[in-house]
Amino acid sequence: MTVLSEKWPVLGRHERAGEWLQIWSDLGRSPRTIDAYARGLGEFLLACERDGVDPESANRSHIAAFVRELRTRPSSGGSNVLALDSGAGLSNAALQQRLVPVRLFFDFLVEEGVRQSNPVGRGRYTPGRAVGGTARGLVPRMVKLPWIPAEAEWLQVLEVFRAEPVRNRLMLAWAYDSALRREELCSLRTDDIDPAHRTLRVGAETTKTRQERVVPYSASTGVLLGEYLRHRASLSRARGPLFLSESRHNTAQPLTLWTWSKVVRRIVLEAGVPRFSTHTTRHLCLTDLARMGWEVHAIASFAGHRSTESTLRYINPRELHQTGEKLQVAWSLGEAEPVRRVYGLAS
Repeated sequence: MTVLSEKWPVLGRHERAGEWLQIWSDLGRSPRTIDAYARGLGEFLLACERDGVDPESANRSHIAAFVRELRTRPSSGGSNVLALDSGAGLSNAALQQRLVPVRLFFDFLVEEGVRQSNPVGRGRYTPGRAVGGTARGLVPRMVKLPWIPAEAEWLQVLEVFRAEPVRNRLMLAWAYDSALRREELCSLRTDDIDPAHRTLRVGAETTKTRQERVVPYSASTGVLLGEYLRHRASLSRARGPLFLSESRHNTAQPLTLWTWSKVVRRIVLEAGVPRFSTHTTRHLCLTDLARMGWEVHAIASFAGHRSTESTLRYINPRELHQTGEKLQVAWSLGEAEPVRRVYGLAS
């Protein structure tokens, strides 16, 4: 917890907070999860110190004041913010993210007998209520449809990607072909690939649901893979992380999530499609599978979702009913070809 205390000194001033974060770390939560918990709880503790409130005895009015501050806080993103749905400087998702560690911290205090109740509300079952009897949480959760690029926008992105090094072209093709999340893509290892059957293994340790899965990729992506492996050999012949950095500062080191995000951001701005992100290819692939007639259960299995409810949130129903241009290539389970054209990325 030393690094987190340096980043958030307020955590070092509250013994219970440090103890709570250490428990989550000892239980094996990822460093990124611990960092997000530290940020949310740290901001709450700072608000308590500023208002002269003992966080261990904070009540619902203190939580409401914290939420009000989050809602009215100016956005640090400035002109880079594309859309806000909270009515202020933080998106609804960011508000939820800040409140989760605060709620879990108070759960911990209740379990330890420090206090009797948790002042942070959550959705809960209430007998007599309609449709499942679920009460609304402290901050209503907004579930938005994913943004899906139009065919012309997708082709604009592909056009810019075609001039990129083979590593970046392969990563985009795989992100779409196999509906990979950013961490799943960047964490691929050399022994996860089965070129003979054109499949790759997505390790349980890299997925959100901690469920391993095997997914196919297209023949054209296989061509890119062969080209990249020949190039990778000039950087390193060692087995391990598949995608390597080519920066002069850390040549042949594993490619980080942030580097891939920066690559995609640079390219989509050049393409004039700023809403495109590292997760867009996943939304796009799952929507295209639904367009081609796949059943929701099959798409859920392909995506690695625990339930079809998650899958339905990923699939944009408005897109399913658009006529638009015909897709370039029909999906075939036997051939594992992509729904949308990514050919042309191979040189």
